[in-house]
Amino acid sequence: MAAAAATWRYRGDPEGEQPAVLVRFSNGRLRRPDSMRFTVYRNRDTAHPRKKHRRILVSETERLSYVGNNFGSGVPKHNSLCRYFVGVLDKDSGQMEVYNAEIFNMQPLLSDNLIPHDTKDYQNKSYREKMDLCIEAFGTSKQKRALNSRRMNAVGNDILNTAVTKAAANIIDAKGVTALIQDVAQDDVQNISIFLPPCNEDADKPENVYKFEDILSPAEYEALRVPAAVFINITPEEITKKTEEKSHCSFVLEELKFLPADEKRRDHKARCLWFLDTLIKFSYLKVIKKKHPMGPECPHIISRKLMKNFTSLTYNNGSIQNLVSASMKAKITAYVIALALHINNFQTDLTVLQNDMKLQESRMMDIAKAMRLKVSKAKGLPGLEDDQNHKLGTLSLPLPVQKASGSQRKRRKMN
Repeated sequence: MAAAAATWRYRGDPEGEQPAVLVRFSNGRLRRPDSMRFTVYRNRDTAHPRKKHRRILVSETERLSYVGNNFGSGVPKHNSLCRYFVGVLDKDSGQMEVYNAEIFNMQPLLSDNLIPHDTKDYQNKSYREKMDLCIEAFGTSKQKRALNSRRMNAVGNDILNTAVTKAAANIIDAKGVTALIQDVAQDDVQNISIFLPPCNEDADKPENVYKFEDILSPAEYEALRVPAAVFINITPEEITKKTEEKSHCSFVLEELKFLPADEKRRDHKARCLWFLDTLIKFSYLKVIKKKHPMGPECPHIISRKLMKNFTSLTYNNGSIQNLVSASMKAKITAYVIALALHINNFQTDLTVLQNDMKLQESRMMDIAKAMRLKVSKAKGLPGLEDDQNHKLGTLSLPLPVQKASGSQRKRRKMN
């Protein structure tokens, strides 16, 4: 008996000039998607050919608010190069209705009180004040620092008399610089947290805080079986040779000396070490020019994961390029730490990973603390820069409260 033919029909936009909305969350997973409510804000300038299509999508959960938009520097470049559709299939008739769709990348809004509750008060604000609110809500770190700097400089305006100027100077001398440095440190922690693996704060075991399947999907894990086979039967002589050639990072070379005897556990650790080594080598790249930057031995699904999750798109010399930016290197570092914790029973030498990633210690500690690790001093492994004070990162429950970095680093000289 012949199967019934399925047909589809293109319907355009579900509503007038409003494609169907598809959302994805950059940090975490939804437990109850049905309870989510979304609000779409449209640009009022309907006559402008580009501004009329601009949308801001806002959603709130019990813990966080999420914001996504289809314009600006934070939007993935592939949105402008691709078209998306949603199909609704009628199983009885076999007919599918196809509609235009648009993807919004929802990111957590970590600052408080960015959206005024009083609409009338918002409408009475000047254009400059409204722009400042937009920068606070959606601006880059550089824009936010410029805003804070401008507000600090505004203290010395002519509207203040001599007495107020003197009082303000005393306050700035006593508290202003410290408060500003703390604000910058807090911004660094918040910016880093966007690039962390999904964190389950309600986990009952350390292995469930950063779940292994959020680092490697089952399909990706299976694809590692072939390339990781070179680690399974590696001999001490081969490890010594690889150490002399520095063909792998120090963390991997040290862990290869302690592969389990059990065949299943040995295979699992070999796959994890091969992927961790690939992540670290990928972080050394700047601009990705090759289709397979990690070589032909790297499975296609792993290459696609690296390009999709750990690079940002940039436009240069008339072409679109994949770039391993500073923020993407921070993301790679967070995933390397999470994988190292799974390998080492949720306690790992952060200094060894820091040296492998070629990072400053302050940057490594910021990422580790953002991941809610307990950092303590530890004796370094033999042969790995014994003169350096090694830092040990431990993932244990309950998770420590996240705090701003206590370091007093200055981005520029401040008087």
